[in-house]
Amino acid sequence: MNDAQTYESLRQFVDSWGLLATTILFLVLVAWPFRPGARKTNDAAARMIFEEDDNG
Repeated sequence: MNDAQTYESLRQFVDSWGLLATTILFLVLVAWPFRPGARKTNDAAARMIFEEDDNG
């Protein structure tokens, strides 16, 4: 296999399966904050900007 054939093979693989993998990763990252066990962490992050800064 020469360099051009290797490139074309990898390009076809990424165009098909890479798109699927990227889509799945995107959906997981979008859904992650909405999982049931994340409410406590999300609430703490939302209130963080209103807490006093004790460093000075």
